Amino acid sequence: MVDQSIAGPVMASVSEGDRSGRARIVILLLCLGLAAAVFLSLTSGASDASAANVIGGWLFGAVPDDAALSARDSLIVYDIRLPRVILGMLVGAALAVSGAVMQGLFRNPLADPGLIGVSAGSSLGAVAVIVLGATILAPVTVLLGTLALPLAAFCGGLATTLMLYQVATRRGQTSVATMLLAGIALAALAMALTGILIFMADDRQLRDLTFWQLGSLGGATWAKIASVGPIIVLALAAMPFLARGLNALALGEATAGHLGIPVQRLKYTAIVGVPAAVGASVAVSGGIGFVGIVVPHLLRLLIGPDNRYLLPASALLGASLLLLADAVARTIVAPAELPIGIVTAIAGAPFFLWILLRKRGVVDL
Repeated sequence: MVDQSIAGPVMASVSEGDRSGRARIVILLLCLGLAAAVFLSLTSGASDASAANVIGGWLFGAVPDDAALSARDSLIVYDIRLPRVILGMLVGAALAVSGAVMQGLFRNPLADPGLIGVSAGSSLGAVAVIVLGATILAPVTVLLGTLALPLAAFCGGLATTLMLYQVATRRGQTSVATMLLAGIALAALAMALTGILIFMADDRQLRDLTFWQLGSLGGATWAKIASVGPIIVLALAAMPFLARGLNALALGEATAGHLGIPVQRLKYTAIVGVPAAVGASVAVSGGIGFVGIVVPHLLRLLIGPDNRYLLPASALLGASLLLLADAVARTIVAPAELPIGIVTAIAGAPFFLWILLRKRGVVDL
């Protein structure tokens, strides 16, 4: 047993730090920022639909003079923009929180959910439906309809995770290093199989694949939210319970175990929750990069490494940034729509390079 007079201050220094007050203020500001991002997303787009009229009707029963215009505005805002906003918040929060958990688990600020192969496995499932949906997988696509693509992508990510866990776990113990290396190998295998399917695709399918891999929230519907929303919400709800364990894990697995942290259960929850959140997100939005690495790292600079504040702050900032990126994607080339993955890459890649320059001691071998 560890002397509690020593363990107490150690845990306090890891979890509290000296920036808890700042962290609470930042979280409050992020809540206000998310509200502003939601309003901006509801009011921006190629259409001139008035979200103010629709919201006024919801809240106060106000009806504009032109009833036909009101009906059109309601259709655009409620059936097109609002599902897109909700999906953007879910996906942005899932990617950012998953990134924060992975960085805490690997004890490396350069870690990313894509390292464990979930995104590659999800892409393989989606590409299989797009390419083979009219032939081998025709019964599945007919049965599931529009849900075939997101469910296939989620199943691909889940299958990758299960294989990863089997490879990395021996005698009930999961090796983080083995999990990382196995994730890289499985991602390479999934990408190779995806390449074979792309080689088999026709011109129309190649266009769909290209747009899907670049990422987009344009296909957001209430049905898609109903299919993946509960998965993302449950995964996000479980993540805050990992905060204290991730704080202790920063001192090393052995020390965390001596402090009473169930390290193996922590790893198991993380490697199930992260793939569930990321796989469901990729299933409905395609490939959206850099959110999972940029958001947690930026917040760590602002509020410190305490995961009790870092995880909820990551959810708020991830949701806000993805909504802002989607608003830019919808308006910068209106009436056309730029894939959101391009926007996040243009903004995130320079920041990632800056992280590498600051952390050259980590990557120089």
